[in-house]
Amino acid sequence: MSFGVEDQAEQFFRSGHTNNWAVLVCTSRFWFNYRHVANTLSVYRSVKRLGIPDSHIVLMLADDMACNPRNPKPATVFSHKNMELNVYGDDVEVDYRSYEVTVENFLRVLTGRIPPSTPRSKRLLSDDRSNILIYMTGHGGNGFLKFQDSEEITNVELADAFEQMWQKRRYNELLFIIDTCQGASMYERFYSPNIMALASSQVGEDSLSHQPDLGIGVHLMDRYTFYVLEFLEEIHPASQTNMNDLFQVCPKSLCVSTPGHRTDLFQRDPQKVLITDFFGSVRKVEMTTETLSLDRDVAGFESKFPEEELATEPLKYAEQLPVAQIIHQKPKQKDWHPPGGFILGLWALIIMVFFKTYGIKHMKHVF
Repeated sequence: MSFGVEDQAEQFFRSGHTNNWAVLVCTSRFWFNYRHVANTLSVYRSVKRLGIPDSHIVLMLADDMACNPRNPKPATVFSHKNMELNVYGDDVEVDYRSYEVTVENFLRVLTGRIPPSTPRSKRLLSDDRSNILIYMTGHGGNGFLKFQDSEEITNVELADAFEQMWQKRRYNELLFIIDTCQGASMYERFYSPNIMALASSQVGEDSLSHQPDLGIGVHLMDRYTFYVLEFLEEIHPASQTNMNDLFQVCPKSLCVSTPGHRTDLFQRDPQKVLITDFFGSVRKVEMTTETLSLDRDVAGFESKFPEEELATEPLKYAEQLPVAQIIHQKPKQKDWHPPGGFILGLWALIIMVFFKTYGIKHMKHVF
């Protein structure tokens, strides 16, 4: 019996990691790059829904589209043109914003070379048992990715940073995803072990935008991230979906560009790597052979929380409708309510017409 329990435990921890981290980076500024912020927040929403807490997410946004004066719906960022999915949500924790998003700060986060005064929320406190997801989006070219339209990181610098992470035992396995033009060029120079990389386009190809919105005036997402997000909406913490399935989410017929991936540095077979090994969170499990009765505890728990209270609890943004349902539903008919100024003006017009027609002596019939 003990052998069976040990075998189950070994299978459960087959990836060798005990914790998950995510570094999500949008490198673009300015309103016309709205889609890059939506890309990053969409991935942020997915990893939080699958269990990675904010304490294990480093979110870097080069511009705050939610508070941009050109945003017709302040405090929101939408990833779909019917404006049903607000990926900005109600509890987004941005760790690096605006001009804090630089190549230097990004490399310092990866390598751990940051000042002692840096708060914990801005640190990547990973170790040799950590699986790390690194997602980047912005404008790039052959061998580089621009930051803030003022500087750039090269594929050599990125490869060397990952090597420093490996030498300093800062990760167990690393998944790198990039959505940018000529994205595959960014993982060509990788040479450190246990890295799996995905890109939205090959060298010489552009990564195209998706979901144009006339009300906002810009595209809301990039094609590759749009289909990755739609794929992730079908994943739950107990899913057995593997990385090979992720490789197929956006064929050229949908993305127009040719997505690429690199697995030669990765020690495990991608078919045996679960999506939740990177997008989810490891849960501590204590195995026991004893039978436990939870009926009494469950009844006590339900008595503390009546059904009325549970029903009125507002949904968090990570618990909204699945994207697959949202993008296929028809836009809702909005009820028209006249503004307050319109009502006041209408009453003023009625009174003026009354005075002109009957004069002040007839006011007593009104009041």
